[in-house]
Amino acid sequence: MYSIIDIESNGAPFRKESIIEIAIYRFDGHEITDQFISLVNPEAEISAFVQKLTGITSKMVITAPKFHEIAKRVVEITQDSVLVGHNIDFDYRMLRQSFKRLGYEFKINTLDTIPLAKKLIPEEKSYSLSKLCKSIGIPLSEAHRASGDARATLDLFKLLIIKDKDNEIIESHQEANPAKNYISKIQILTEDLPNERGILYFQNSDGKIIFSDVVDDLYKSAKKILESDKSRLQKIQDDTENISYELTGTDLIAKLMMQTKGIQKRQLLNFGLYYRKNKFVLEKTRNKEDKPLLKFKSYTQGLKALNYLKTSPELNDLEQISQKISLKHRNEIWTSAGRTLGEKAFLIIEKGKLTGFGFYELYHQIQSLEKIKKLMLPVKSFTQDLQNDLQLALLRNEFEVAELPKN
Repeated sequence: MYSIIDIESNGAPFRKESIIEIAIYRFDGHEITDQFISLVNPEAEISAFVQKLTGITSKMVITAPKFHEIAKRVVEITQDSVLVGHNIDFDYRMLRQSFKRLGYEFKINTLDTIPLAKKLIPEEKSYSLSKLCKSIGIPLSEAHRASGDARATLDLFKLLIIKDKDNEIIESHQEANPAKNYISKIQILTEDLPNERGILYFQNSDGKIIFSDVVDDLYKSAKKILESDKSRLQKIQDDTENISYELTGTDLIAKLMMQTKGIQKRQLLNFGLYYRKNKFVLEKTRNKEDKPLLKFKSYTQGLKALNYLKTSPELNDLEQISQKISLKHRNEIWTSAGRTLGEKAFLIIEKGKLTGFGFYELYHQIQSLEKIKKLMLPVKSFTQDLQNDLQLALLRNEFEVAELPKN
């Protein structure tokens, strides 16, 4: 039994979206046995782009049911079935996060028609639903509306079943445990990871951490590692049974947390900012004796800093930038947004060196250095790389800087 689904969202930022329309066709492999189609009140604005794309306006959904009013129907029509969609990750994520807001965990086996189409209908120029349907002659009325897209996906799925000579579609979903299917395993391991900076921990069946890394996007990075075809990651992919994470906030705080936990990650700083012939230039670093003003892990990172300098008239000569990024004689507390709403991250600079960092809630009273140090995690070693990171943060105004309070 299959549930063919399509969802339209309101176009809010990733993982903040709400459903504005849903269509589900329950299909037994031969015919439609049930269907559910409805507009949904997102209880939020619909972006102008989505309104233009779908034709669904804010006025149209005012009287539509809210998700909690249709949630039971969604559970009923999808029960004991495989959820099928064109780019099913999106539709499944939308359902899971909508149910999660209601305090309910929605889990179901899924099947994506995109990789199936790529395998069974090879050499197409595009595998977007509209272009693929047009190419193979499937009618698609009301593109970018849930009912039209879901019905076209159903017709595509029927064709894929016919073309599936080895019966992989039928056989792959008779597994009692969906984790036995590696694609399902990736989905299960990553589906609740946020799109935020943090530390990833890959754990084996005993809970032991077999791999860890600080990354800019927990969800995307975990999927990339699990889907990689690099041989060095094969054992990690095979042995991983759970993925945990810690949010870290800024890139600098992430590195400090890694150091505190004894997790080593080599940082290659291959580009440097130099002052040549009365102007700042970005060049590849030559050797350890090479002394640029600042070092960068990538050309892009360096270019952003260079462009910032070009648009900052107060930083147009060597003396001005040297003074801005100098740590000498600084006794300061630097603060920035923390890992979650209502939290602050802080760094302690004493005599020009980073001595500790930590987090505090906005309602905490920490006016004295003594109280701050009770919250502080000490920095084990103040390296050249850390100094460079601090100077980059100063250049980019990433922290609010204040004098260190007295005891």
